[in-house]
Amino acid sequence: MKKAIMTIGCTAMMLAACQSELKLREDNIDEIIAAMTLEEKAGLCVGVGYNWMDGTDAGWNIQAKVPGAAGTTMAIERLGIPAIQLCDGPAGLRIQPTREGDEATYYCTHFPIGTLLSSTWDQELVENVGKAMGEEVLEYGADVLLAPALNIHRNPLCGRNFEYYSEDPVVAGKIAAAYVKGIQSNGVGTSIKHFAFNNQETNRLRDNAIVSERAAREIYLKGFEIAVKEANPMTVMTSYNMINDVYTSESYDLNTTVLRDEWGYTGVVMTDWTGGYDAAKNIHAGNEMIQPGNKVKYDQIIAAVNEGRLPMEELDQAVRRILEMVVKCPGFKNYKYSNKPDLEGHAAVTRQSATEGMVLLENKGALPLKDAKKVALIGVTSYNWIAGGTGSGDVNRAYTVNLTEGLKNAGFETDATIAAQYEAWIKKENARLDSIKSTLGQNAWMFNETAGEMDPAALDLTAAAQANDVAIITIGRNSGEGSDREVENFELSAYEQAMIKNVTAAFHAVGKKAVVILNIGGVIESASWKNIPDAVLCAWQGGQEGGNSVADVISGKANPSGKLPMTWPVKFTDHKSSANFPINKGIIQSESIPAPATEVKDVDYTIYEEGIYVGYRWFDTQNLAVSYPFGYGLSYTTFTYAAEDVKAEGETYTVNVTVTNNGEVAGKEVVELYVTAPQGSLDKPAQELKAFAKTPVIEPGKSAKVTLTVKADDLASYNEETSSWEVEAGTYTFKVGASSRDIRATSTAEVAAKATKAHKVFQRAAK
Repeated sequence: MKKAIMTIGCTAMMLAACQSELKLREDNIDEIIAAMTLEEKAGLCVGVGYNWMDGTDAGWNIQAKVPGAAGTTMAIERLGIPAIQLCDGPAGLRIQPTREGDEATYYCTHFPIGTLLSSTWDQELVENVGKAMGEEVLEYGADVLLAPALNIHRNPLCGRNFEYYSEDPVVAGKIAAAYVKGIQSNGVGTSIKHFAFNNQETNRLRDNAIVSERAAREIYLKGFEIAVKEANPMTVMTSYNMINDVYTSESYDLNTTVLRDEWGYTGVVMTDWTGGYDAAKNIHAGNEMIQPGNKVKYDQIIAAVNEGRLPMEELDQAVRRILEMVVKCPGFKNYKYSNKPDLEGHAAVTRQSATEGMVLLENKGALPLKDAKKVALIGVTSYNWIAGGTGSGDVNRAYTVNLTEGLKNAGFETDATIAAQYEAWIKKENARLDSIKSTLGQNAWMFNETAGEMDPAALDLTAAAQANDVAIITIGRNSGEGSDREVENFELSAYEQAMIKNVTAAFHAVGKKAVVILNIGGVIESASWKNIPDAVLCAWQGGQEGGNSVADVISGKANPSGKLPMTWPVKFTDHKSSANFPINKGIIQSESIPAPATEVKDVDYTIYEEGIYVGYRWFDTQNLAVSYPFGYGLSYTTFTYAAEDVKAEGETYTVNVTVTNNGEVAGKEVVELYVTAPQGSLDKPAQELKAFAKTPVIEPGKSAKVTLTVKADDLASYNEETSSWEVEAGTYTFKVGASSRDIRATSTAEVAAKATKAHKVFQRAAK
């Protein structure tokens, strides 16, 4: 008997020793899961907290090795599972630039904002930007970049439109896919967000998006589908809001039925930060990771398993997906990061890429500046240049090149008297803004108000016109997460209107020109003033090299080739969605669970009454006047198109277009392909973008050929009654254009009927 007890004891010791040697590998994930305790599984599905907002510990068990990381997964040392570092954000890696006891700095490159990148319409360029961005993620020791953001520009006032790409899902999806491919080529991951329907920031934590299944699938999910299928992002981040009464992180329809069953996604789904109210419901829905995590969520999972509300098989599936992510990350592979990415090389990347996304809106022979050397630089933003939006989309960078510096670097001389006036004004304004910011506490990082415009009457415009060769007027706008823009932010102020009118008049009086530069993140009103100056350049927010990039364009060193990824309306209210958007509501962050007894329209719930008629689909179908149409943009040269008739081969439709440069300056051109469907049982827009391509640089007198391809499935609309994607038989018109309102060639093709069954999702319960 004594011998038997000794044998059992030895066996137990051997098993413990063997188990202690068990370490995670790519090929033993199931074995690791079998060896994990319930507590370890719950911990892996819950992030371990963060302390990057206000310097305090807002979580539990923090294990961040990269200071400033937005979140971290739990390390389980006994099984060889490392902590994975998750960092913001869409315009570049967001980490802490300085560290206690360390004299080194850890700045990152602020790349152009999403709206500017999409304005390039250049997937190869965006992929190259992504490669540079991903190299910083890798060399600073991070594993997953929480980007890109590709929600639809449903309304121009959405506070995060600067991070997003377009009002069109094809543009958004293709640009996002290129971004993901570029970053992940470094062996690090991305997180496409915010999945989905995060189209307003007002009450973003609880707003209930009421959306038809057709609009959800054709408009708001299509871009995500393209990015998932073409680029396979390592992770997907759910949004805070609800979709038809269910939080997105708790929506089985969204995270399992659509994302996994229909699209074939196999990666990890995580919450947005502090999202996911019920951790067990998240995991059941297919949202495996709750970030940034706390013990409450950890306890919820353990209790749900012990009480039988969360089957162990579902928890194991979540753990399996997380471990499959872990083994792909540099942190698991013990990559020896340098903390020394190629910041100088990446500055050149951001400078060049920004020039290709700038959109020349107007030009009466003023640009490029040929003989002008002395510049009257007017407008607060000239001296207080906006690199990008605020919040998690901001980047801790070493510098920002303002327009003054950019022009001087390009050999221009700016008026010192005017500069001194603006610098004194900005100093006072910054003191005012700092006072406001000091009252915001941990929300200060989302503060996005910029210095107000100076009264142009303070300037001696007559003297300025006499002393300078040209006037450059800047208009600036900023925004960020946590609040939406107000209508006043869309409109120009009285000072801005007077500045454009009076400066232009003063310079015209002596035979000189005035140019307006827009340093903005989203659409502003332009119809009332755009014909006053001699040129208007939408420079967007080009990152830390913004001033140099603008100087490259206006000097003629670079030829602008950007085109608008959204419609610019004559009036804000021309957008159909304006009837259902939180206009001038201010900052509202309600976490009331359950919903308040009396719900406020467009705050507690938002009805997407416009359905699929978002952006140009609405404006073009209704033939409404616009200030600038979707896809619009000028160049310093001119292009002609010669398009062949559409060729049908099976279910593939191809249009070959030859683009010829008829001007005197080398340049690139974006070619857009729209399709008009025949009348059928489903209501359809007048036309929809189905493909686009950007030419390489075309020298004067030379041509380039682009091929635009459309699959039959791309022509399908969603039929809610049959729960299927349907291509209706008939004659389809293929339109090659330079914008949605500048069609250069058309041809037709007969398309056969086709139906692809899907699942019925996002159905609201009867009340």
